[in-house]
Amino acid sequence: MVQTMAADKLTLYELEQQFALQHVSDAQFFPEWKSDLPALTPQEAQRLERLQAVYANLSRRSVLESTIKMAIVSPLLDLAGFFLPPFYVNTEEEIHITAQEDDLLVRGRIDILVLKDQFWVRVIESKRAEFSLKVGIPQALAYMLATPQPARPLYGMVTNGSNFVFLKLVRQNIPCYARSHEFILEQRNDLETVLQILKRFAAILA
Repeated sequence: MVQTMAADKLTLYELEQQFALQHVSDAQFFPEWKSDLPALTPQEAQRLERLQAVYANLSRRSVLESTIKMAIVSPLLDLAGFFLPPFYVNTEEEIHITAQEDDLLVRGRIDILVLKDQFWVRVIESKRAEFSLKVGIPQALAYMLATPQPARPLYGMVTNGSNFVFLKLVRQNIPCYARSHEFILEQRNDLETVLQILKRFAAILA
């Protein structure tokens, strides 16, 4: 009998056990988040200052997922070029994956999915600002495992609006993933680095 599980209920341990997912600690597996990052223009830097002011205002209240997507994530994607060809964006895309033994079906909806030529090139999972990113990382990885094109690496970002973590998944043979360290919007230069990483991914995947 096939068991069905919601993606947002998964843990990293369950992904490792059910889908043979492996964490890679070798820095050479995921150098894209810290090497060859593009410089930002003065206009981009000014836009990021405005985003920080927007977040400072929103963070005085309980910030919902939909607000974070509209106010923080969407402007970052726009600045990185993900709303322009060759990319396009879908929201609330439904996915499902089946475990190795075919006895577990995982279902869920991706918050924002950026595609290029039918490839899943970015998966973004936003959470309420009060939630730890650890809640969203297994969910984002589960969505990335559902790619119909496993030959190419996938990149993901998990954010609650003030904290950001980047993911890379490679599905050739055994699925393997790595993560960046955590970036914090309130820390000096971290938001600039987040945009640089997004622009680096866009350049790789264009």
